[in-house]
Amino acid sequence: MVSTQTIDVRPSVGESLSPVVHKSSRPAICSISGLGHFLPANFITNEHLAQTVDTSHEWIVERTGIHSRHRAAKDEATSDLSYRASVLALQDAGIAASDLDLILLATSTPDQPVPSTACYLQAKLGCLGVPATDVNAGCSGFGYALQLASASVKSGLHKRVLVIGADCLTRITNYADRGSCILFGDGAGAVVVTQKGFLDVLHTEIGADGSAAEMIMIRAGGSREPACAESVAGARHTLELHGREVYKSAVRQMAESIRRGAEAVGVQVADFDLIIPHQANARIIESVGKHLEADPAKVVIDLADTGNMASASIPVALGRAREAGRLKPGQLVVVVGFGAGTTWACQVLRVNDR
Repeated sequence: MVSTQTIDVRPSVGESLSPVVHKSSRPAICSISGLGHFLPANFITNEHLAQTVDTSHEWIVERTGIHSRHRAAKDEATSDLSYRASVLALQDAGIAASDLDLILLATSTPDQPVPSTACYLQAKLGCLGVPATDVNAGCSGFGYALQLASASVKSGLHKRVLVIGADCLTRITNYADRGSCILFGDGAGAVVVTQKGFLDVLHTEIGADGSAAEMIMIRAGGSREPACAESVAGARHTLELHGREVYKSAVRQMAESIRRGAEAVGVQVADFDLIIPHQANARIIESVGKHLEADPAKVVIDLADTGNMASASIPVALGRAREAGRLKPGQLVVVVGFGAGTTWACQVLRVNDR
């Protein structure tokens, strides 16, 4: 089952000295008015990994495109990374934390099982009383949370929603597994969702296939297999993934989601100015582009110094694209994720004048 929204509401259009030509007249569901991201100062380079597993810098780059990845300090947890990204997003939106009326934090690496990491974040932001909860949809988590925020703002139930994608994957990585330890890093990205902003949300879709749940998983630590000495010794609290299956499913689902997004807003895939897939692996991203017959220059690969940051990868890549001057008024941008569950999420965004 796929859940989609393409609800008719008049979009906001910023003032401009010259008219901006939009490729899609699709009315906006809501908008993003603030962006922020944070990457920890510490790095794990490919050379570091080569000291502990049978690999090399060249081998990793050839297969993943990754050169290094950020690592949270010992005294940093997911809520800390989320806080740093959230402060920047709130500043960008020009609002205070006390102006928020909902916080949604997408993560697979909470500070601890209970309470939610969103509640820790809320306390750090000093906006007591604002409802806060976590969303767990693996690497699709940010897209899931953005759809929930979009529906909430469109309905009028909430007006200013903080959405964060944050993960500390280095805390759940098996550094004896050459196939997976080369992939993962830590980071956080945040957006403020409001009725009017500089990035209109035109279309949003989320979906899941629970029959493929064992494709990406952590076996122990839950109610089915509580933590014990044997589970820790067997590294059953770390991420396991079936690489070939993940590759095929991720490429297919992300490409199909992008095609549906184009159809929903009345354009062709070639009309997207930027395609930002989940930054899992350069080979996966390149294959998505090839399946779509997209111009490679439009397909964003931004993981050389970050690796796979799960739910943080899309908001971080979106923020870095803006910093690089790649977001221009009138453009259409599509973001798409695929993750554990299995899950997928896709949003079509329209860039307005700031």
